[in-house]
Amino acid sequence: MPAPAHLPEQMPVPVPERRSFLGLLLAAAGGLVSATLAIPLMRFATFPLRVPSEEASWSDVGKIDEFLSLAEPVARTIDVKKIDGWRSSVVQNGVYIVPTGSGNFKVLSSVCPHLGCAVRWIGKRDKFICPCHGGTFTNIGVHISGPPLRAMDELESKVENGILKVRFQYFRQLVAKKEPVG
Repeated sequence: MPAPAHLPEQMPVPVPERRSFLGLLLAAAGGLVSATLAIPLMRFATFPLRVPSEEASWSDVGKIDEFLSLAEPVARTIDVKKIDGWRSSVVQNGVYIVPTGSGNFKVLSSVCPHLGCAVRWIGKRDKFICPCHGGTFTNIGVHISGPPLRAMDELESKVENGILKVRFQYFRQLVAKKEPVG
């Protein structure tokens, strides 16, 4: 069957020129080299973000013998290792060692669950009082009055080789339930 008169019998097939083929090959090779370098660099740069943050580390409070015969809460300052992305620092935080009877005790955070002010033990009144908004707590940290919605936050503690250790942690403020932050 003959082709119609207005169409050529064969359509010429475009043949890529050698120069454009080499240009494409060079671009592909450059992209491959760039990706090969970029992937390890990105993994290196984002390493701290990809690693789950280690749990709060244990901090030494003091020798257990100091706390066995407590009659009222005692304040201690502890050093806490804080890891924030690429930075690692040591910050100081306050805790209270609170006697609960029979030589037992618990460790409370000095951070008020209302807005994060430092709660103080007032021995004359046998209460913890937050100076910022007047929140008051019993001698074992139970909420009595004021704006805080919950009791003082108890911290995890343990005794290791005669040393009291505490795992300091921050908790969400302005909520009734104790929720760890971070």
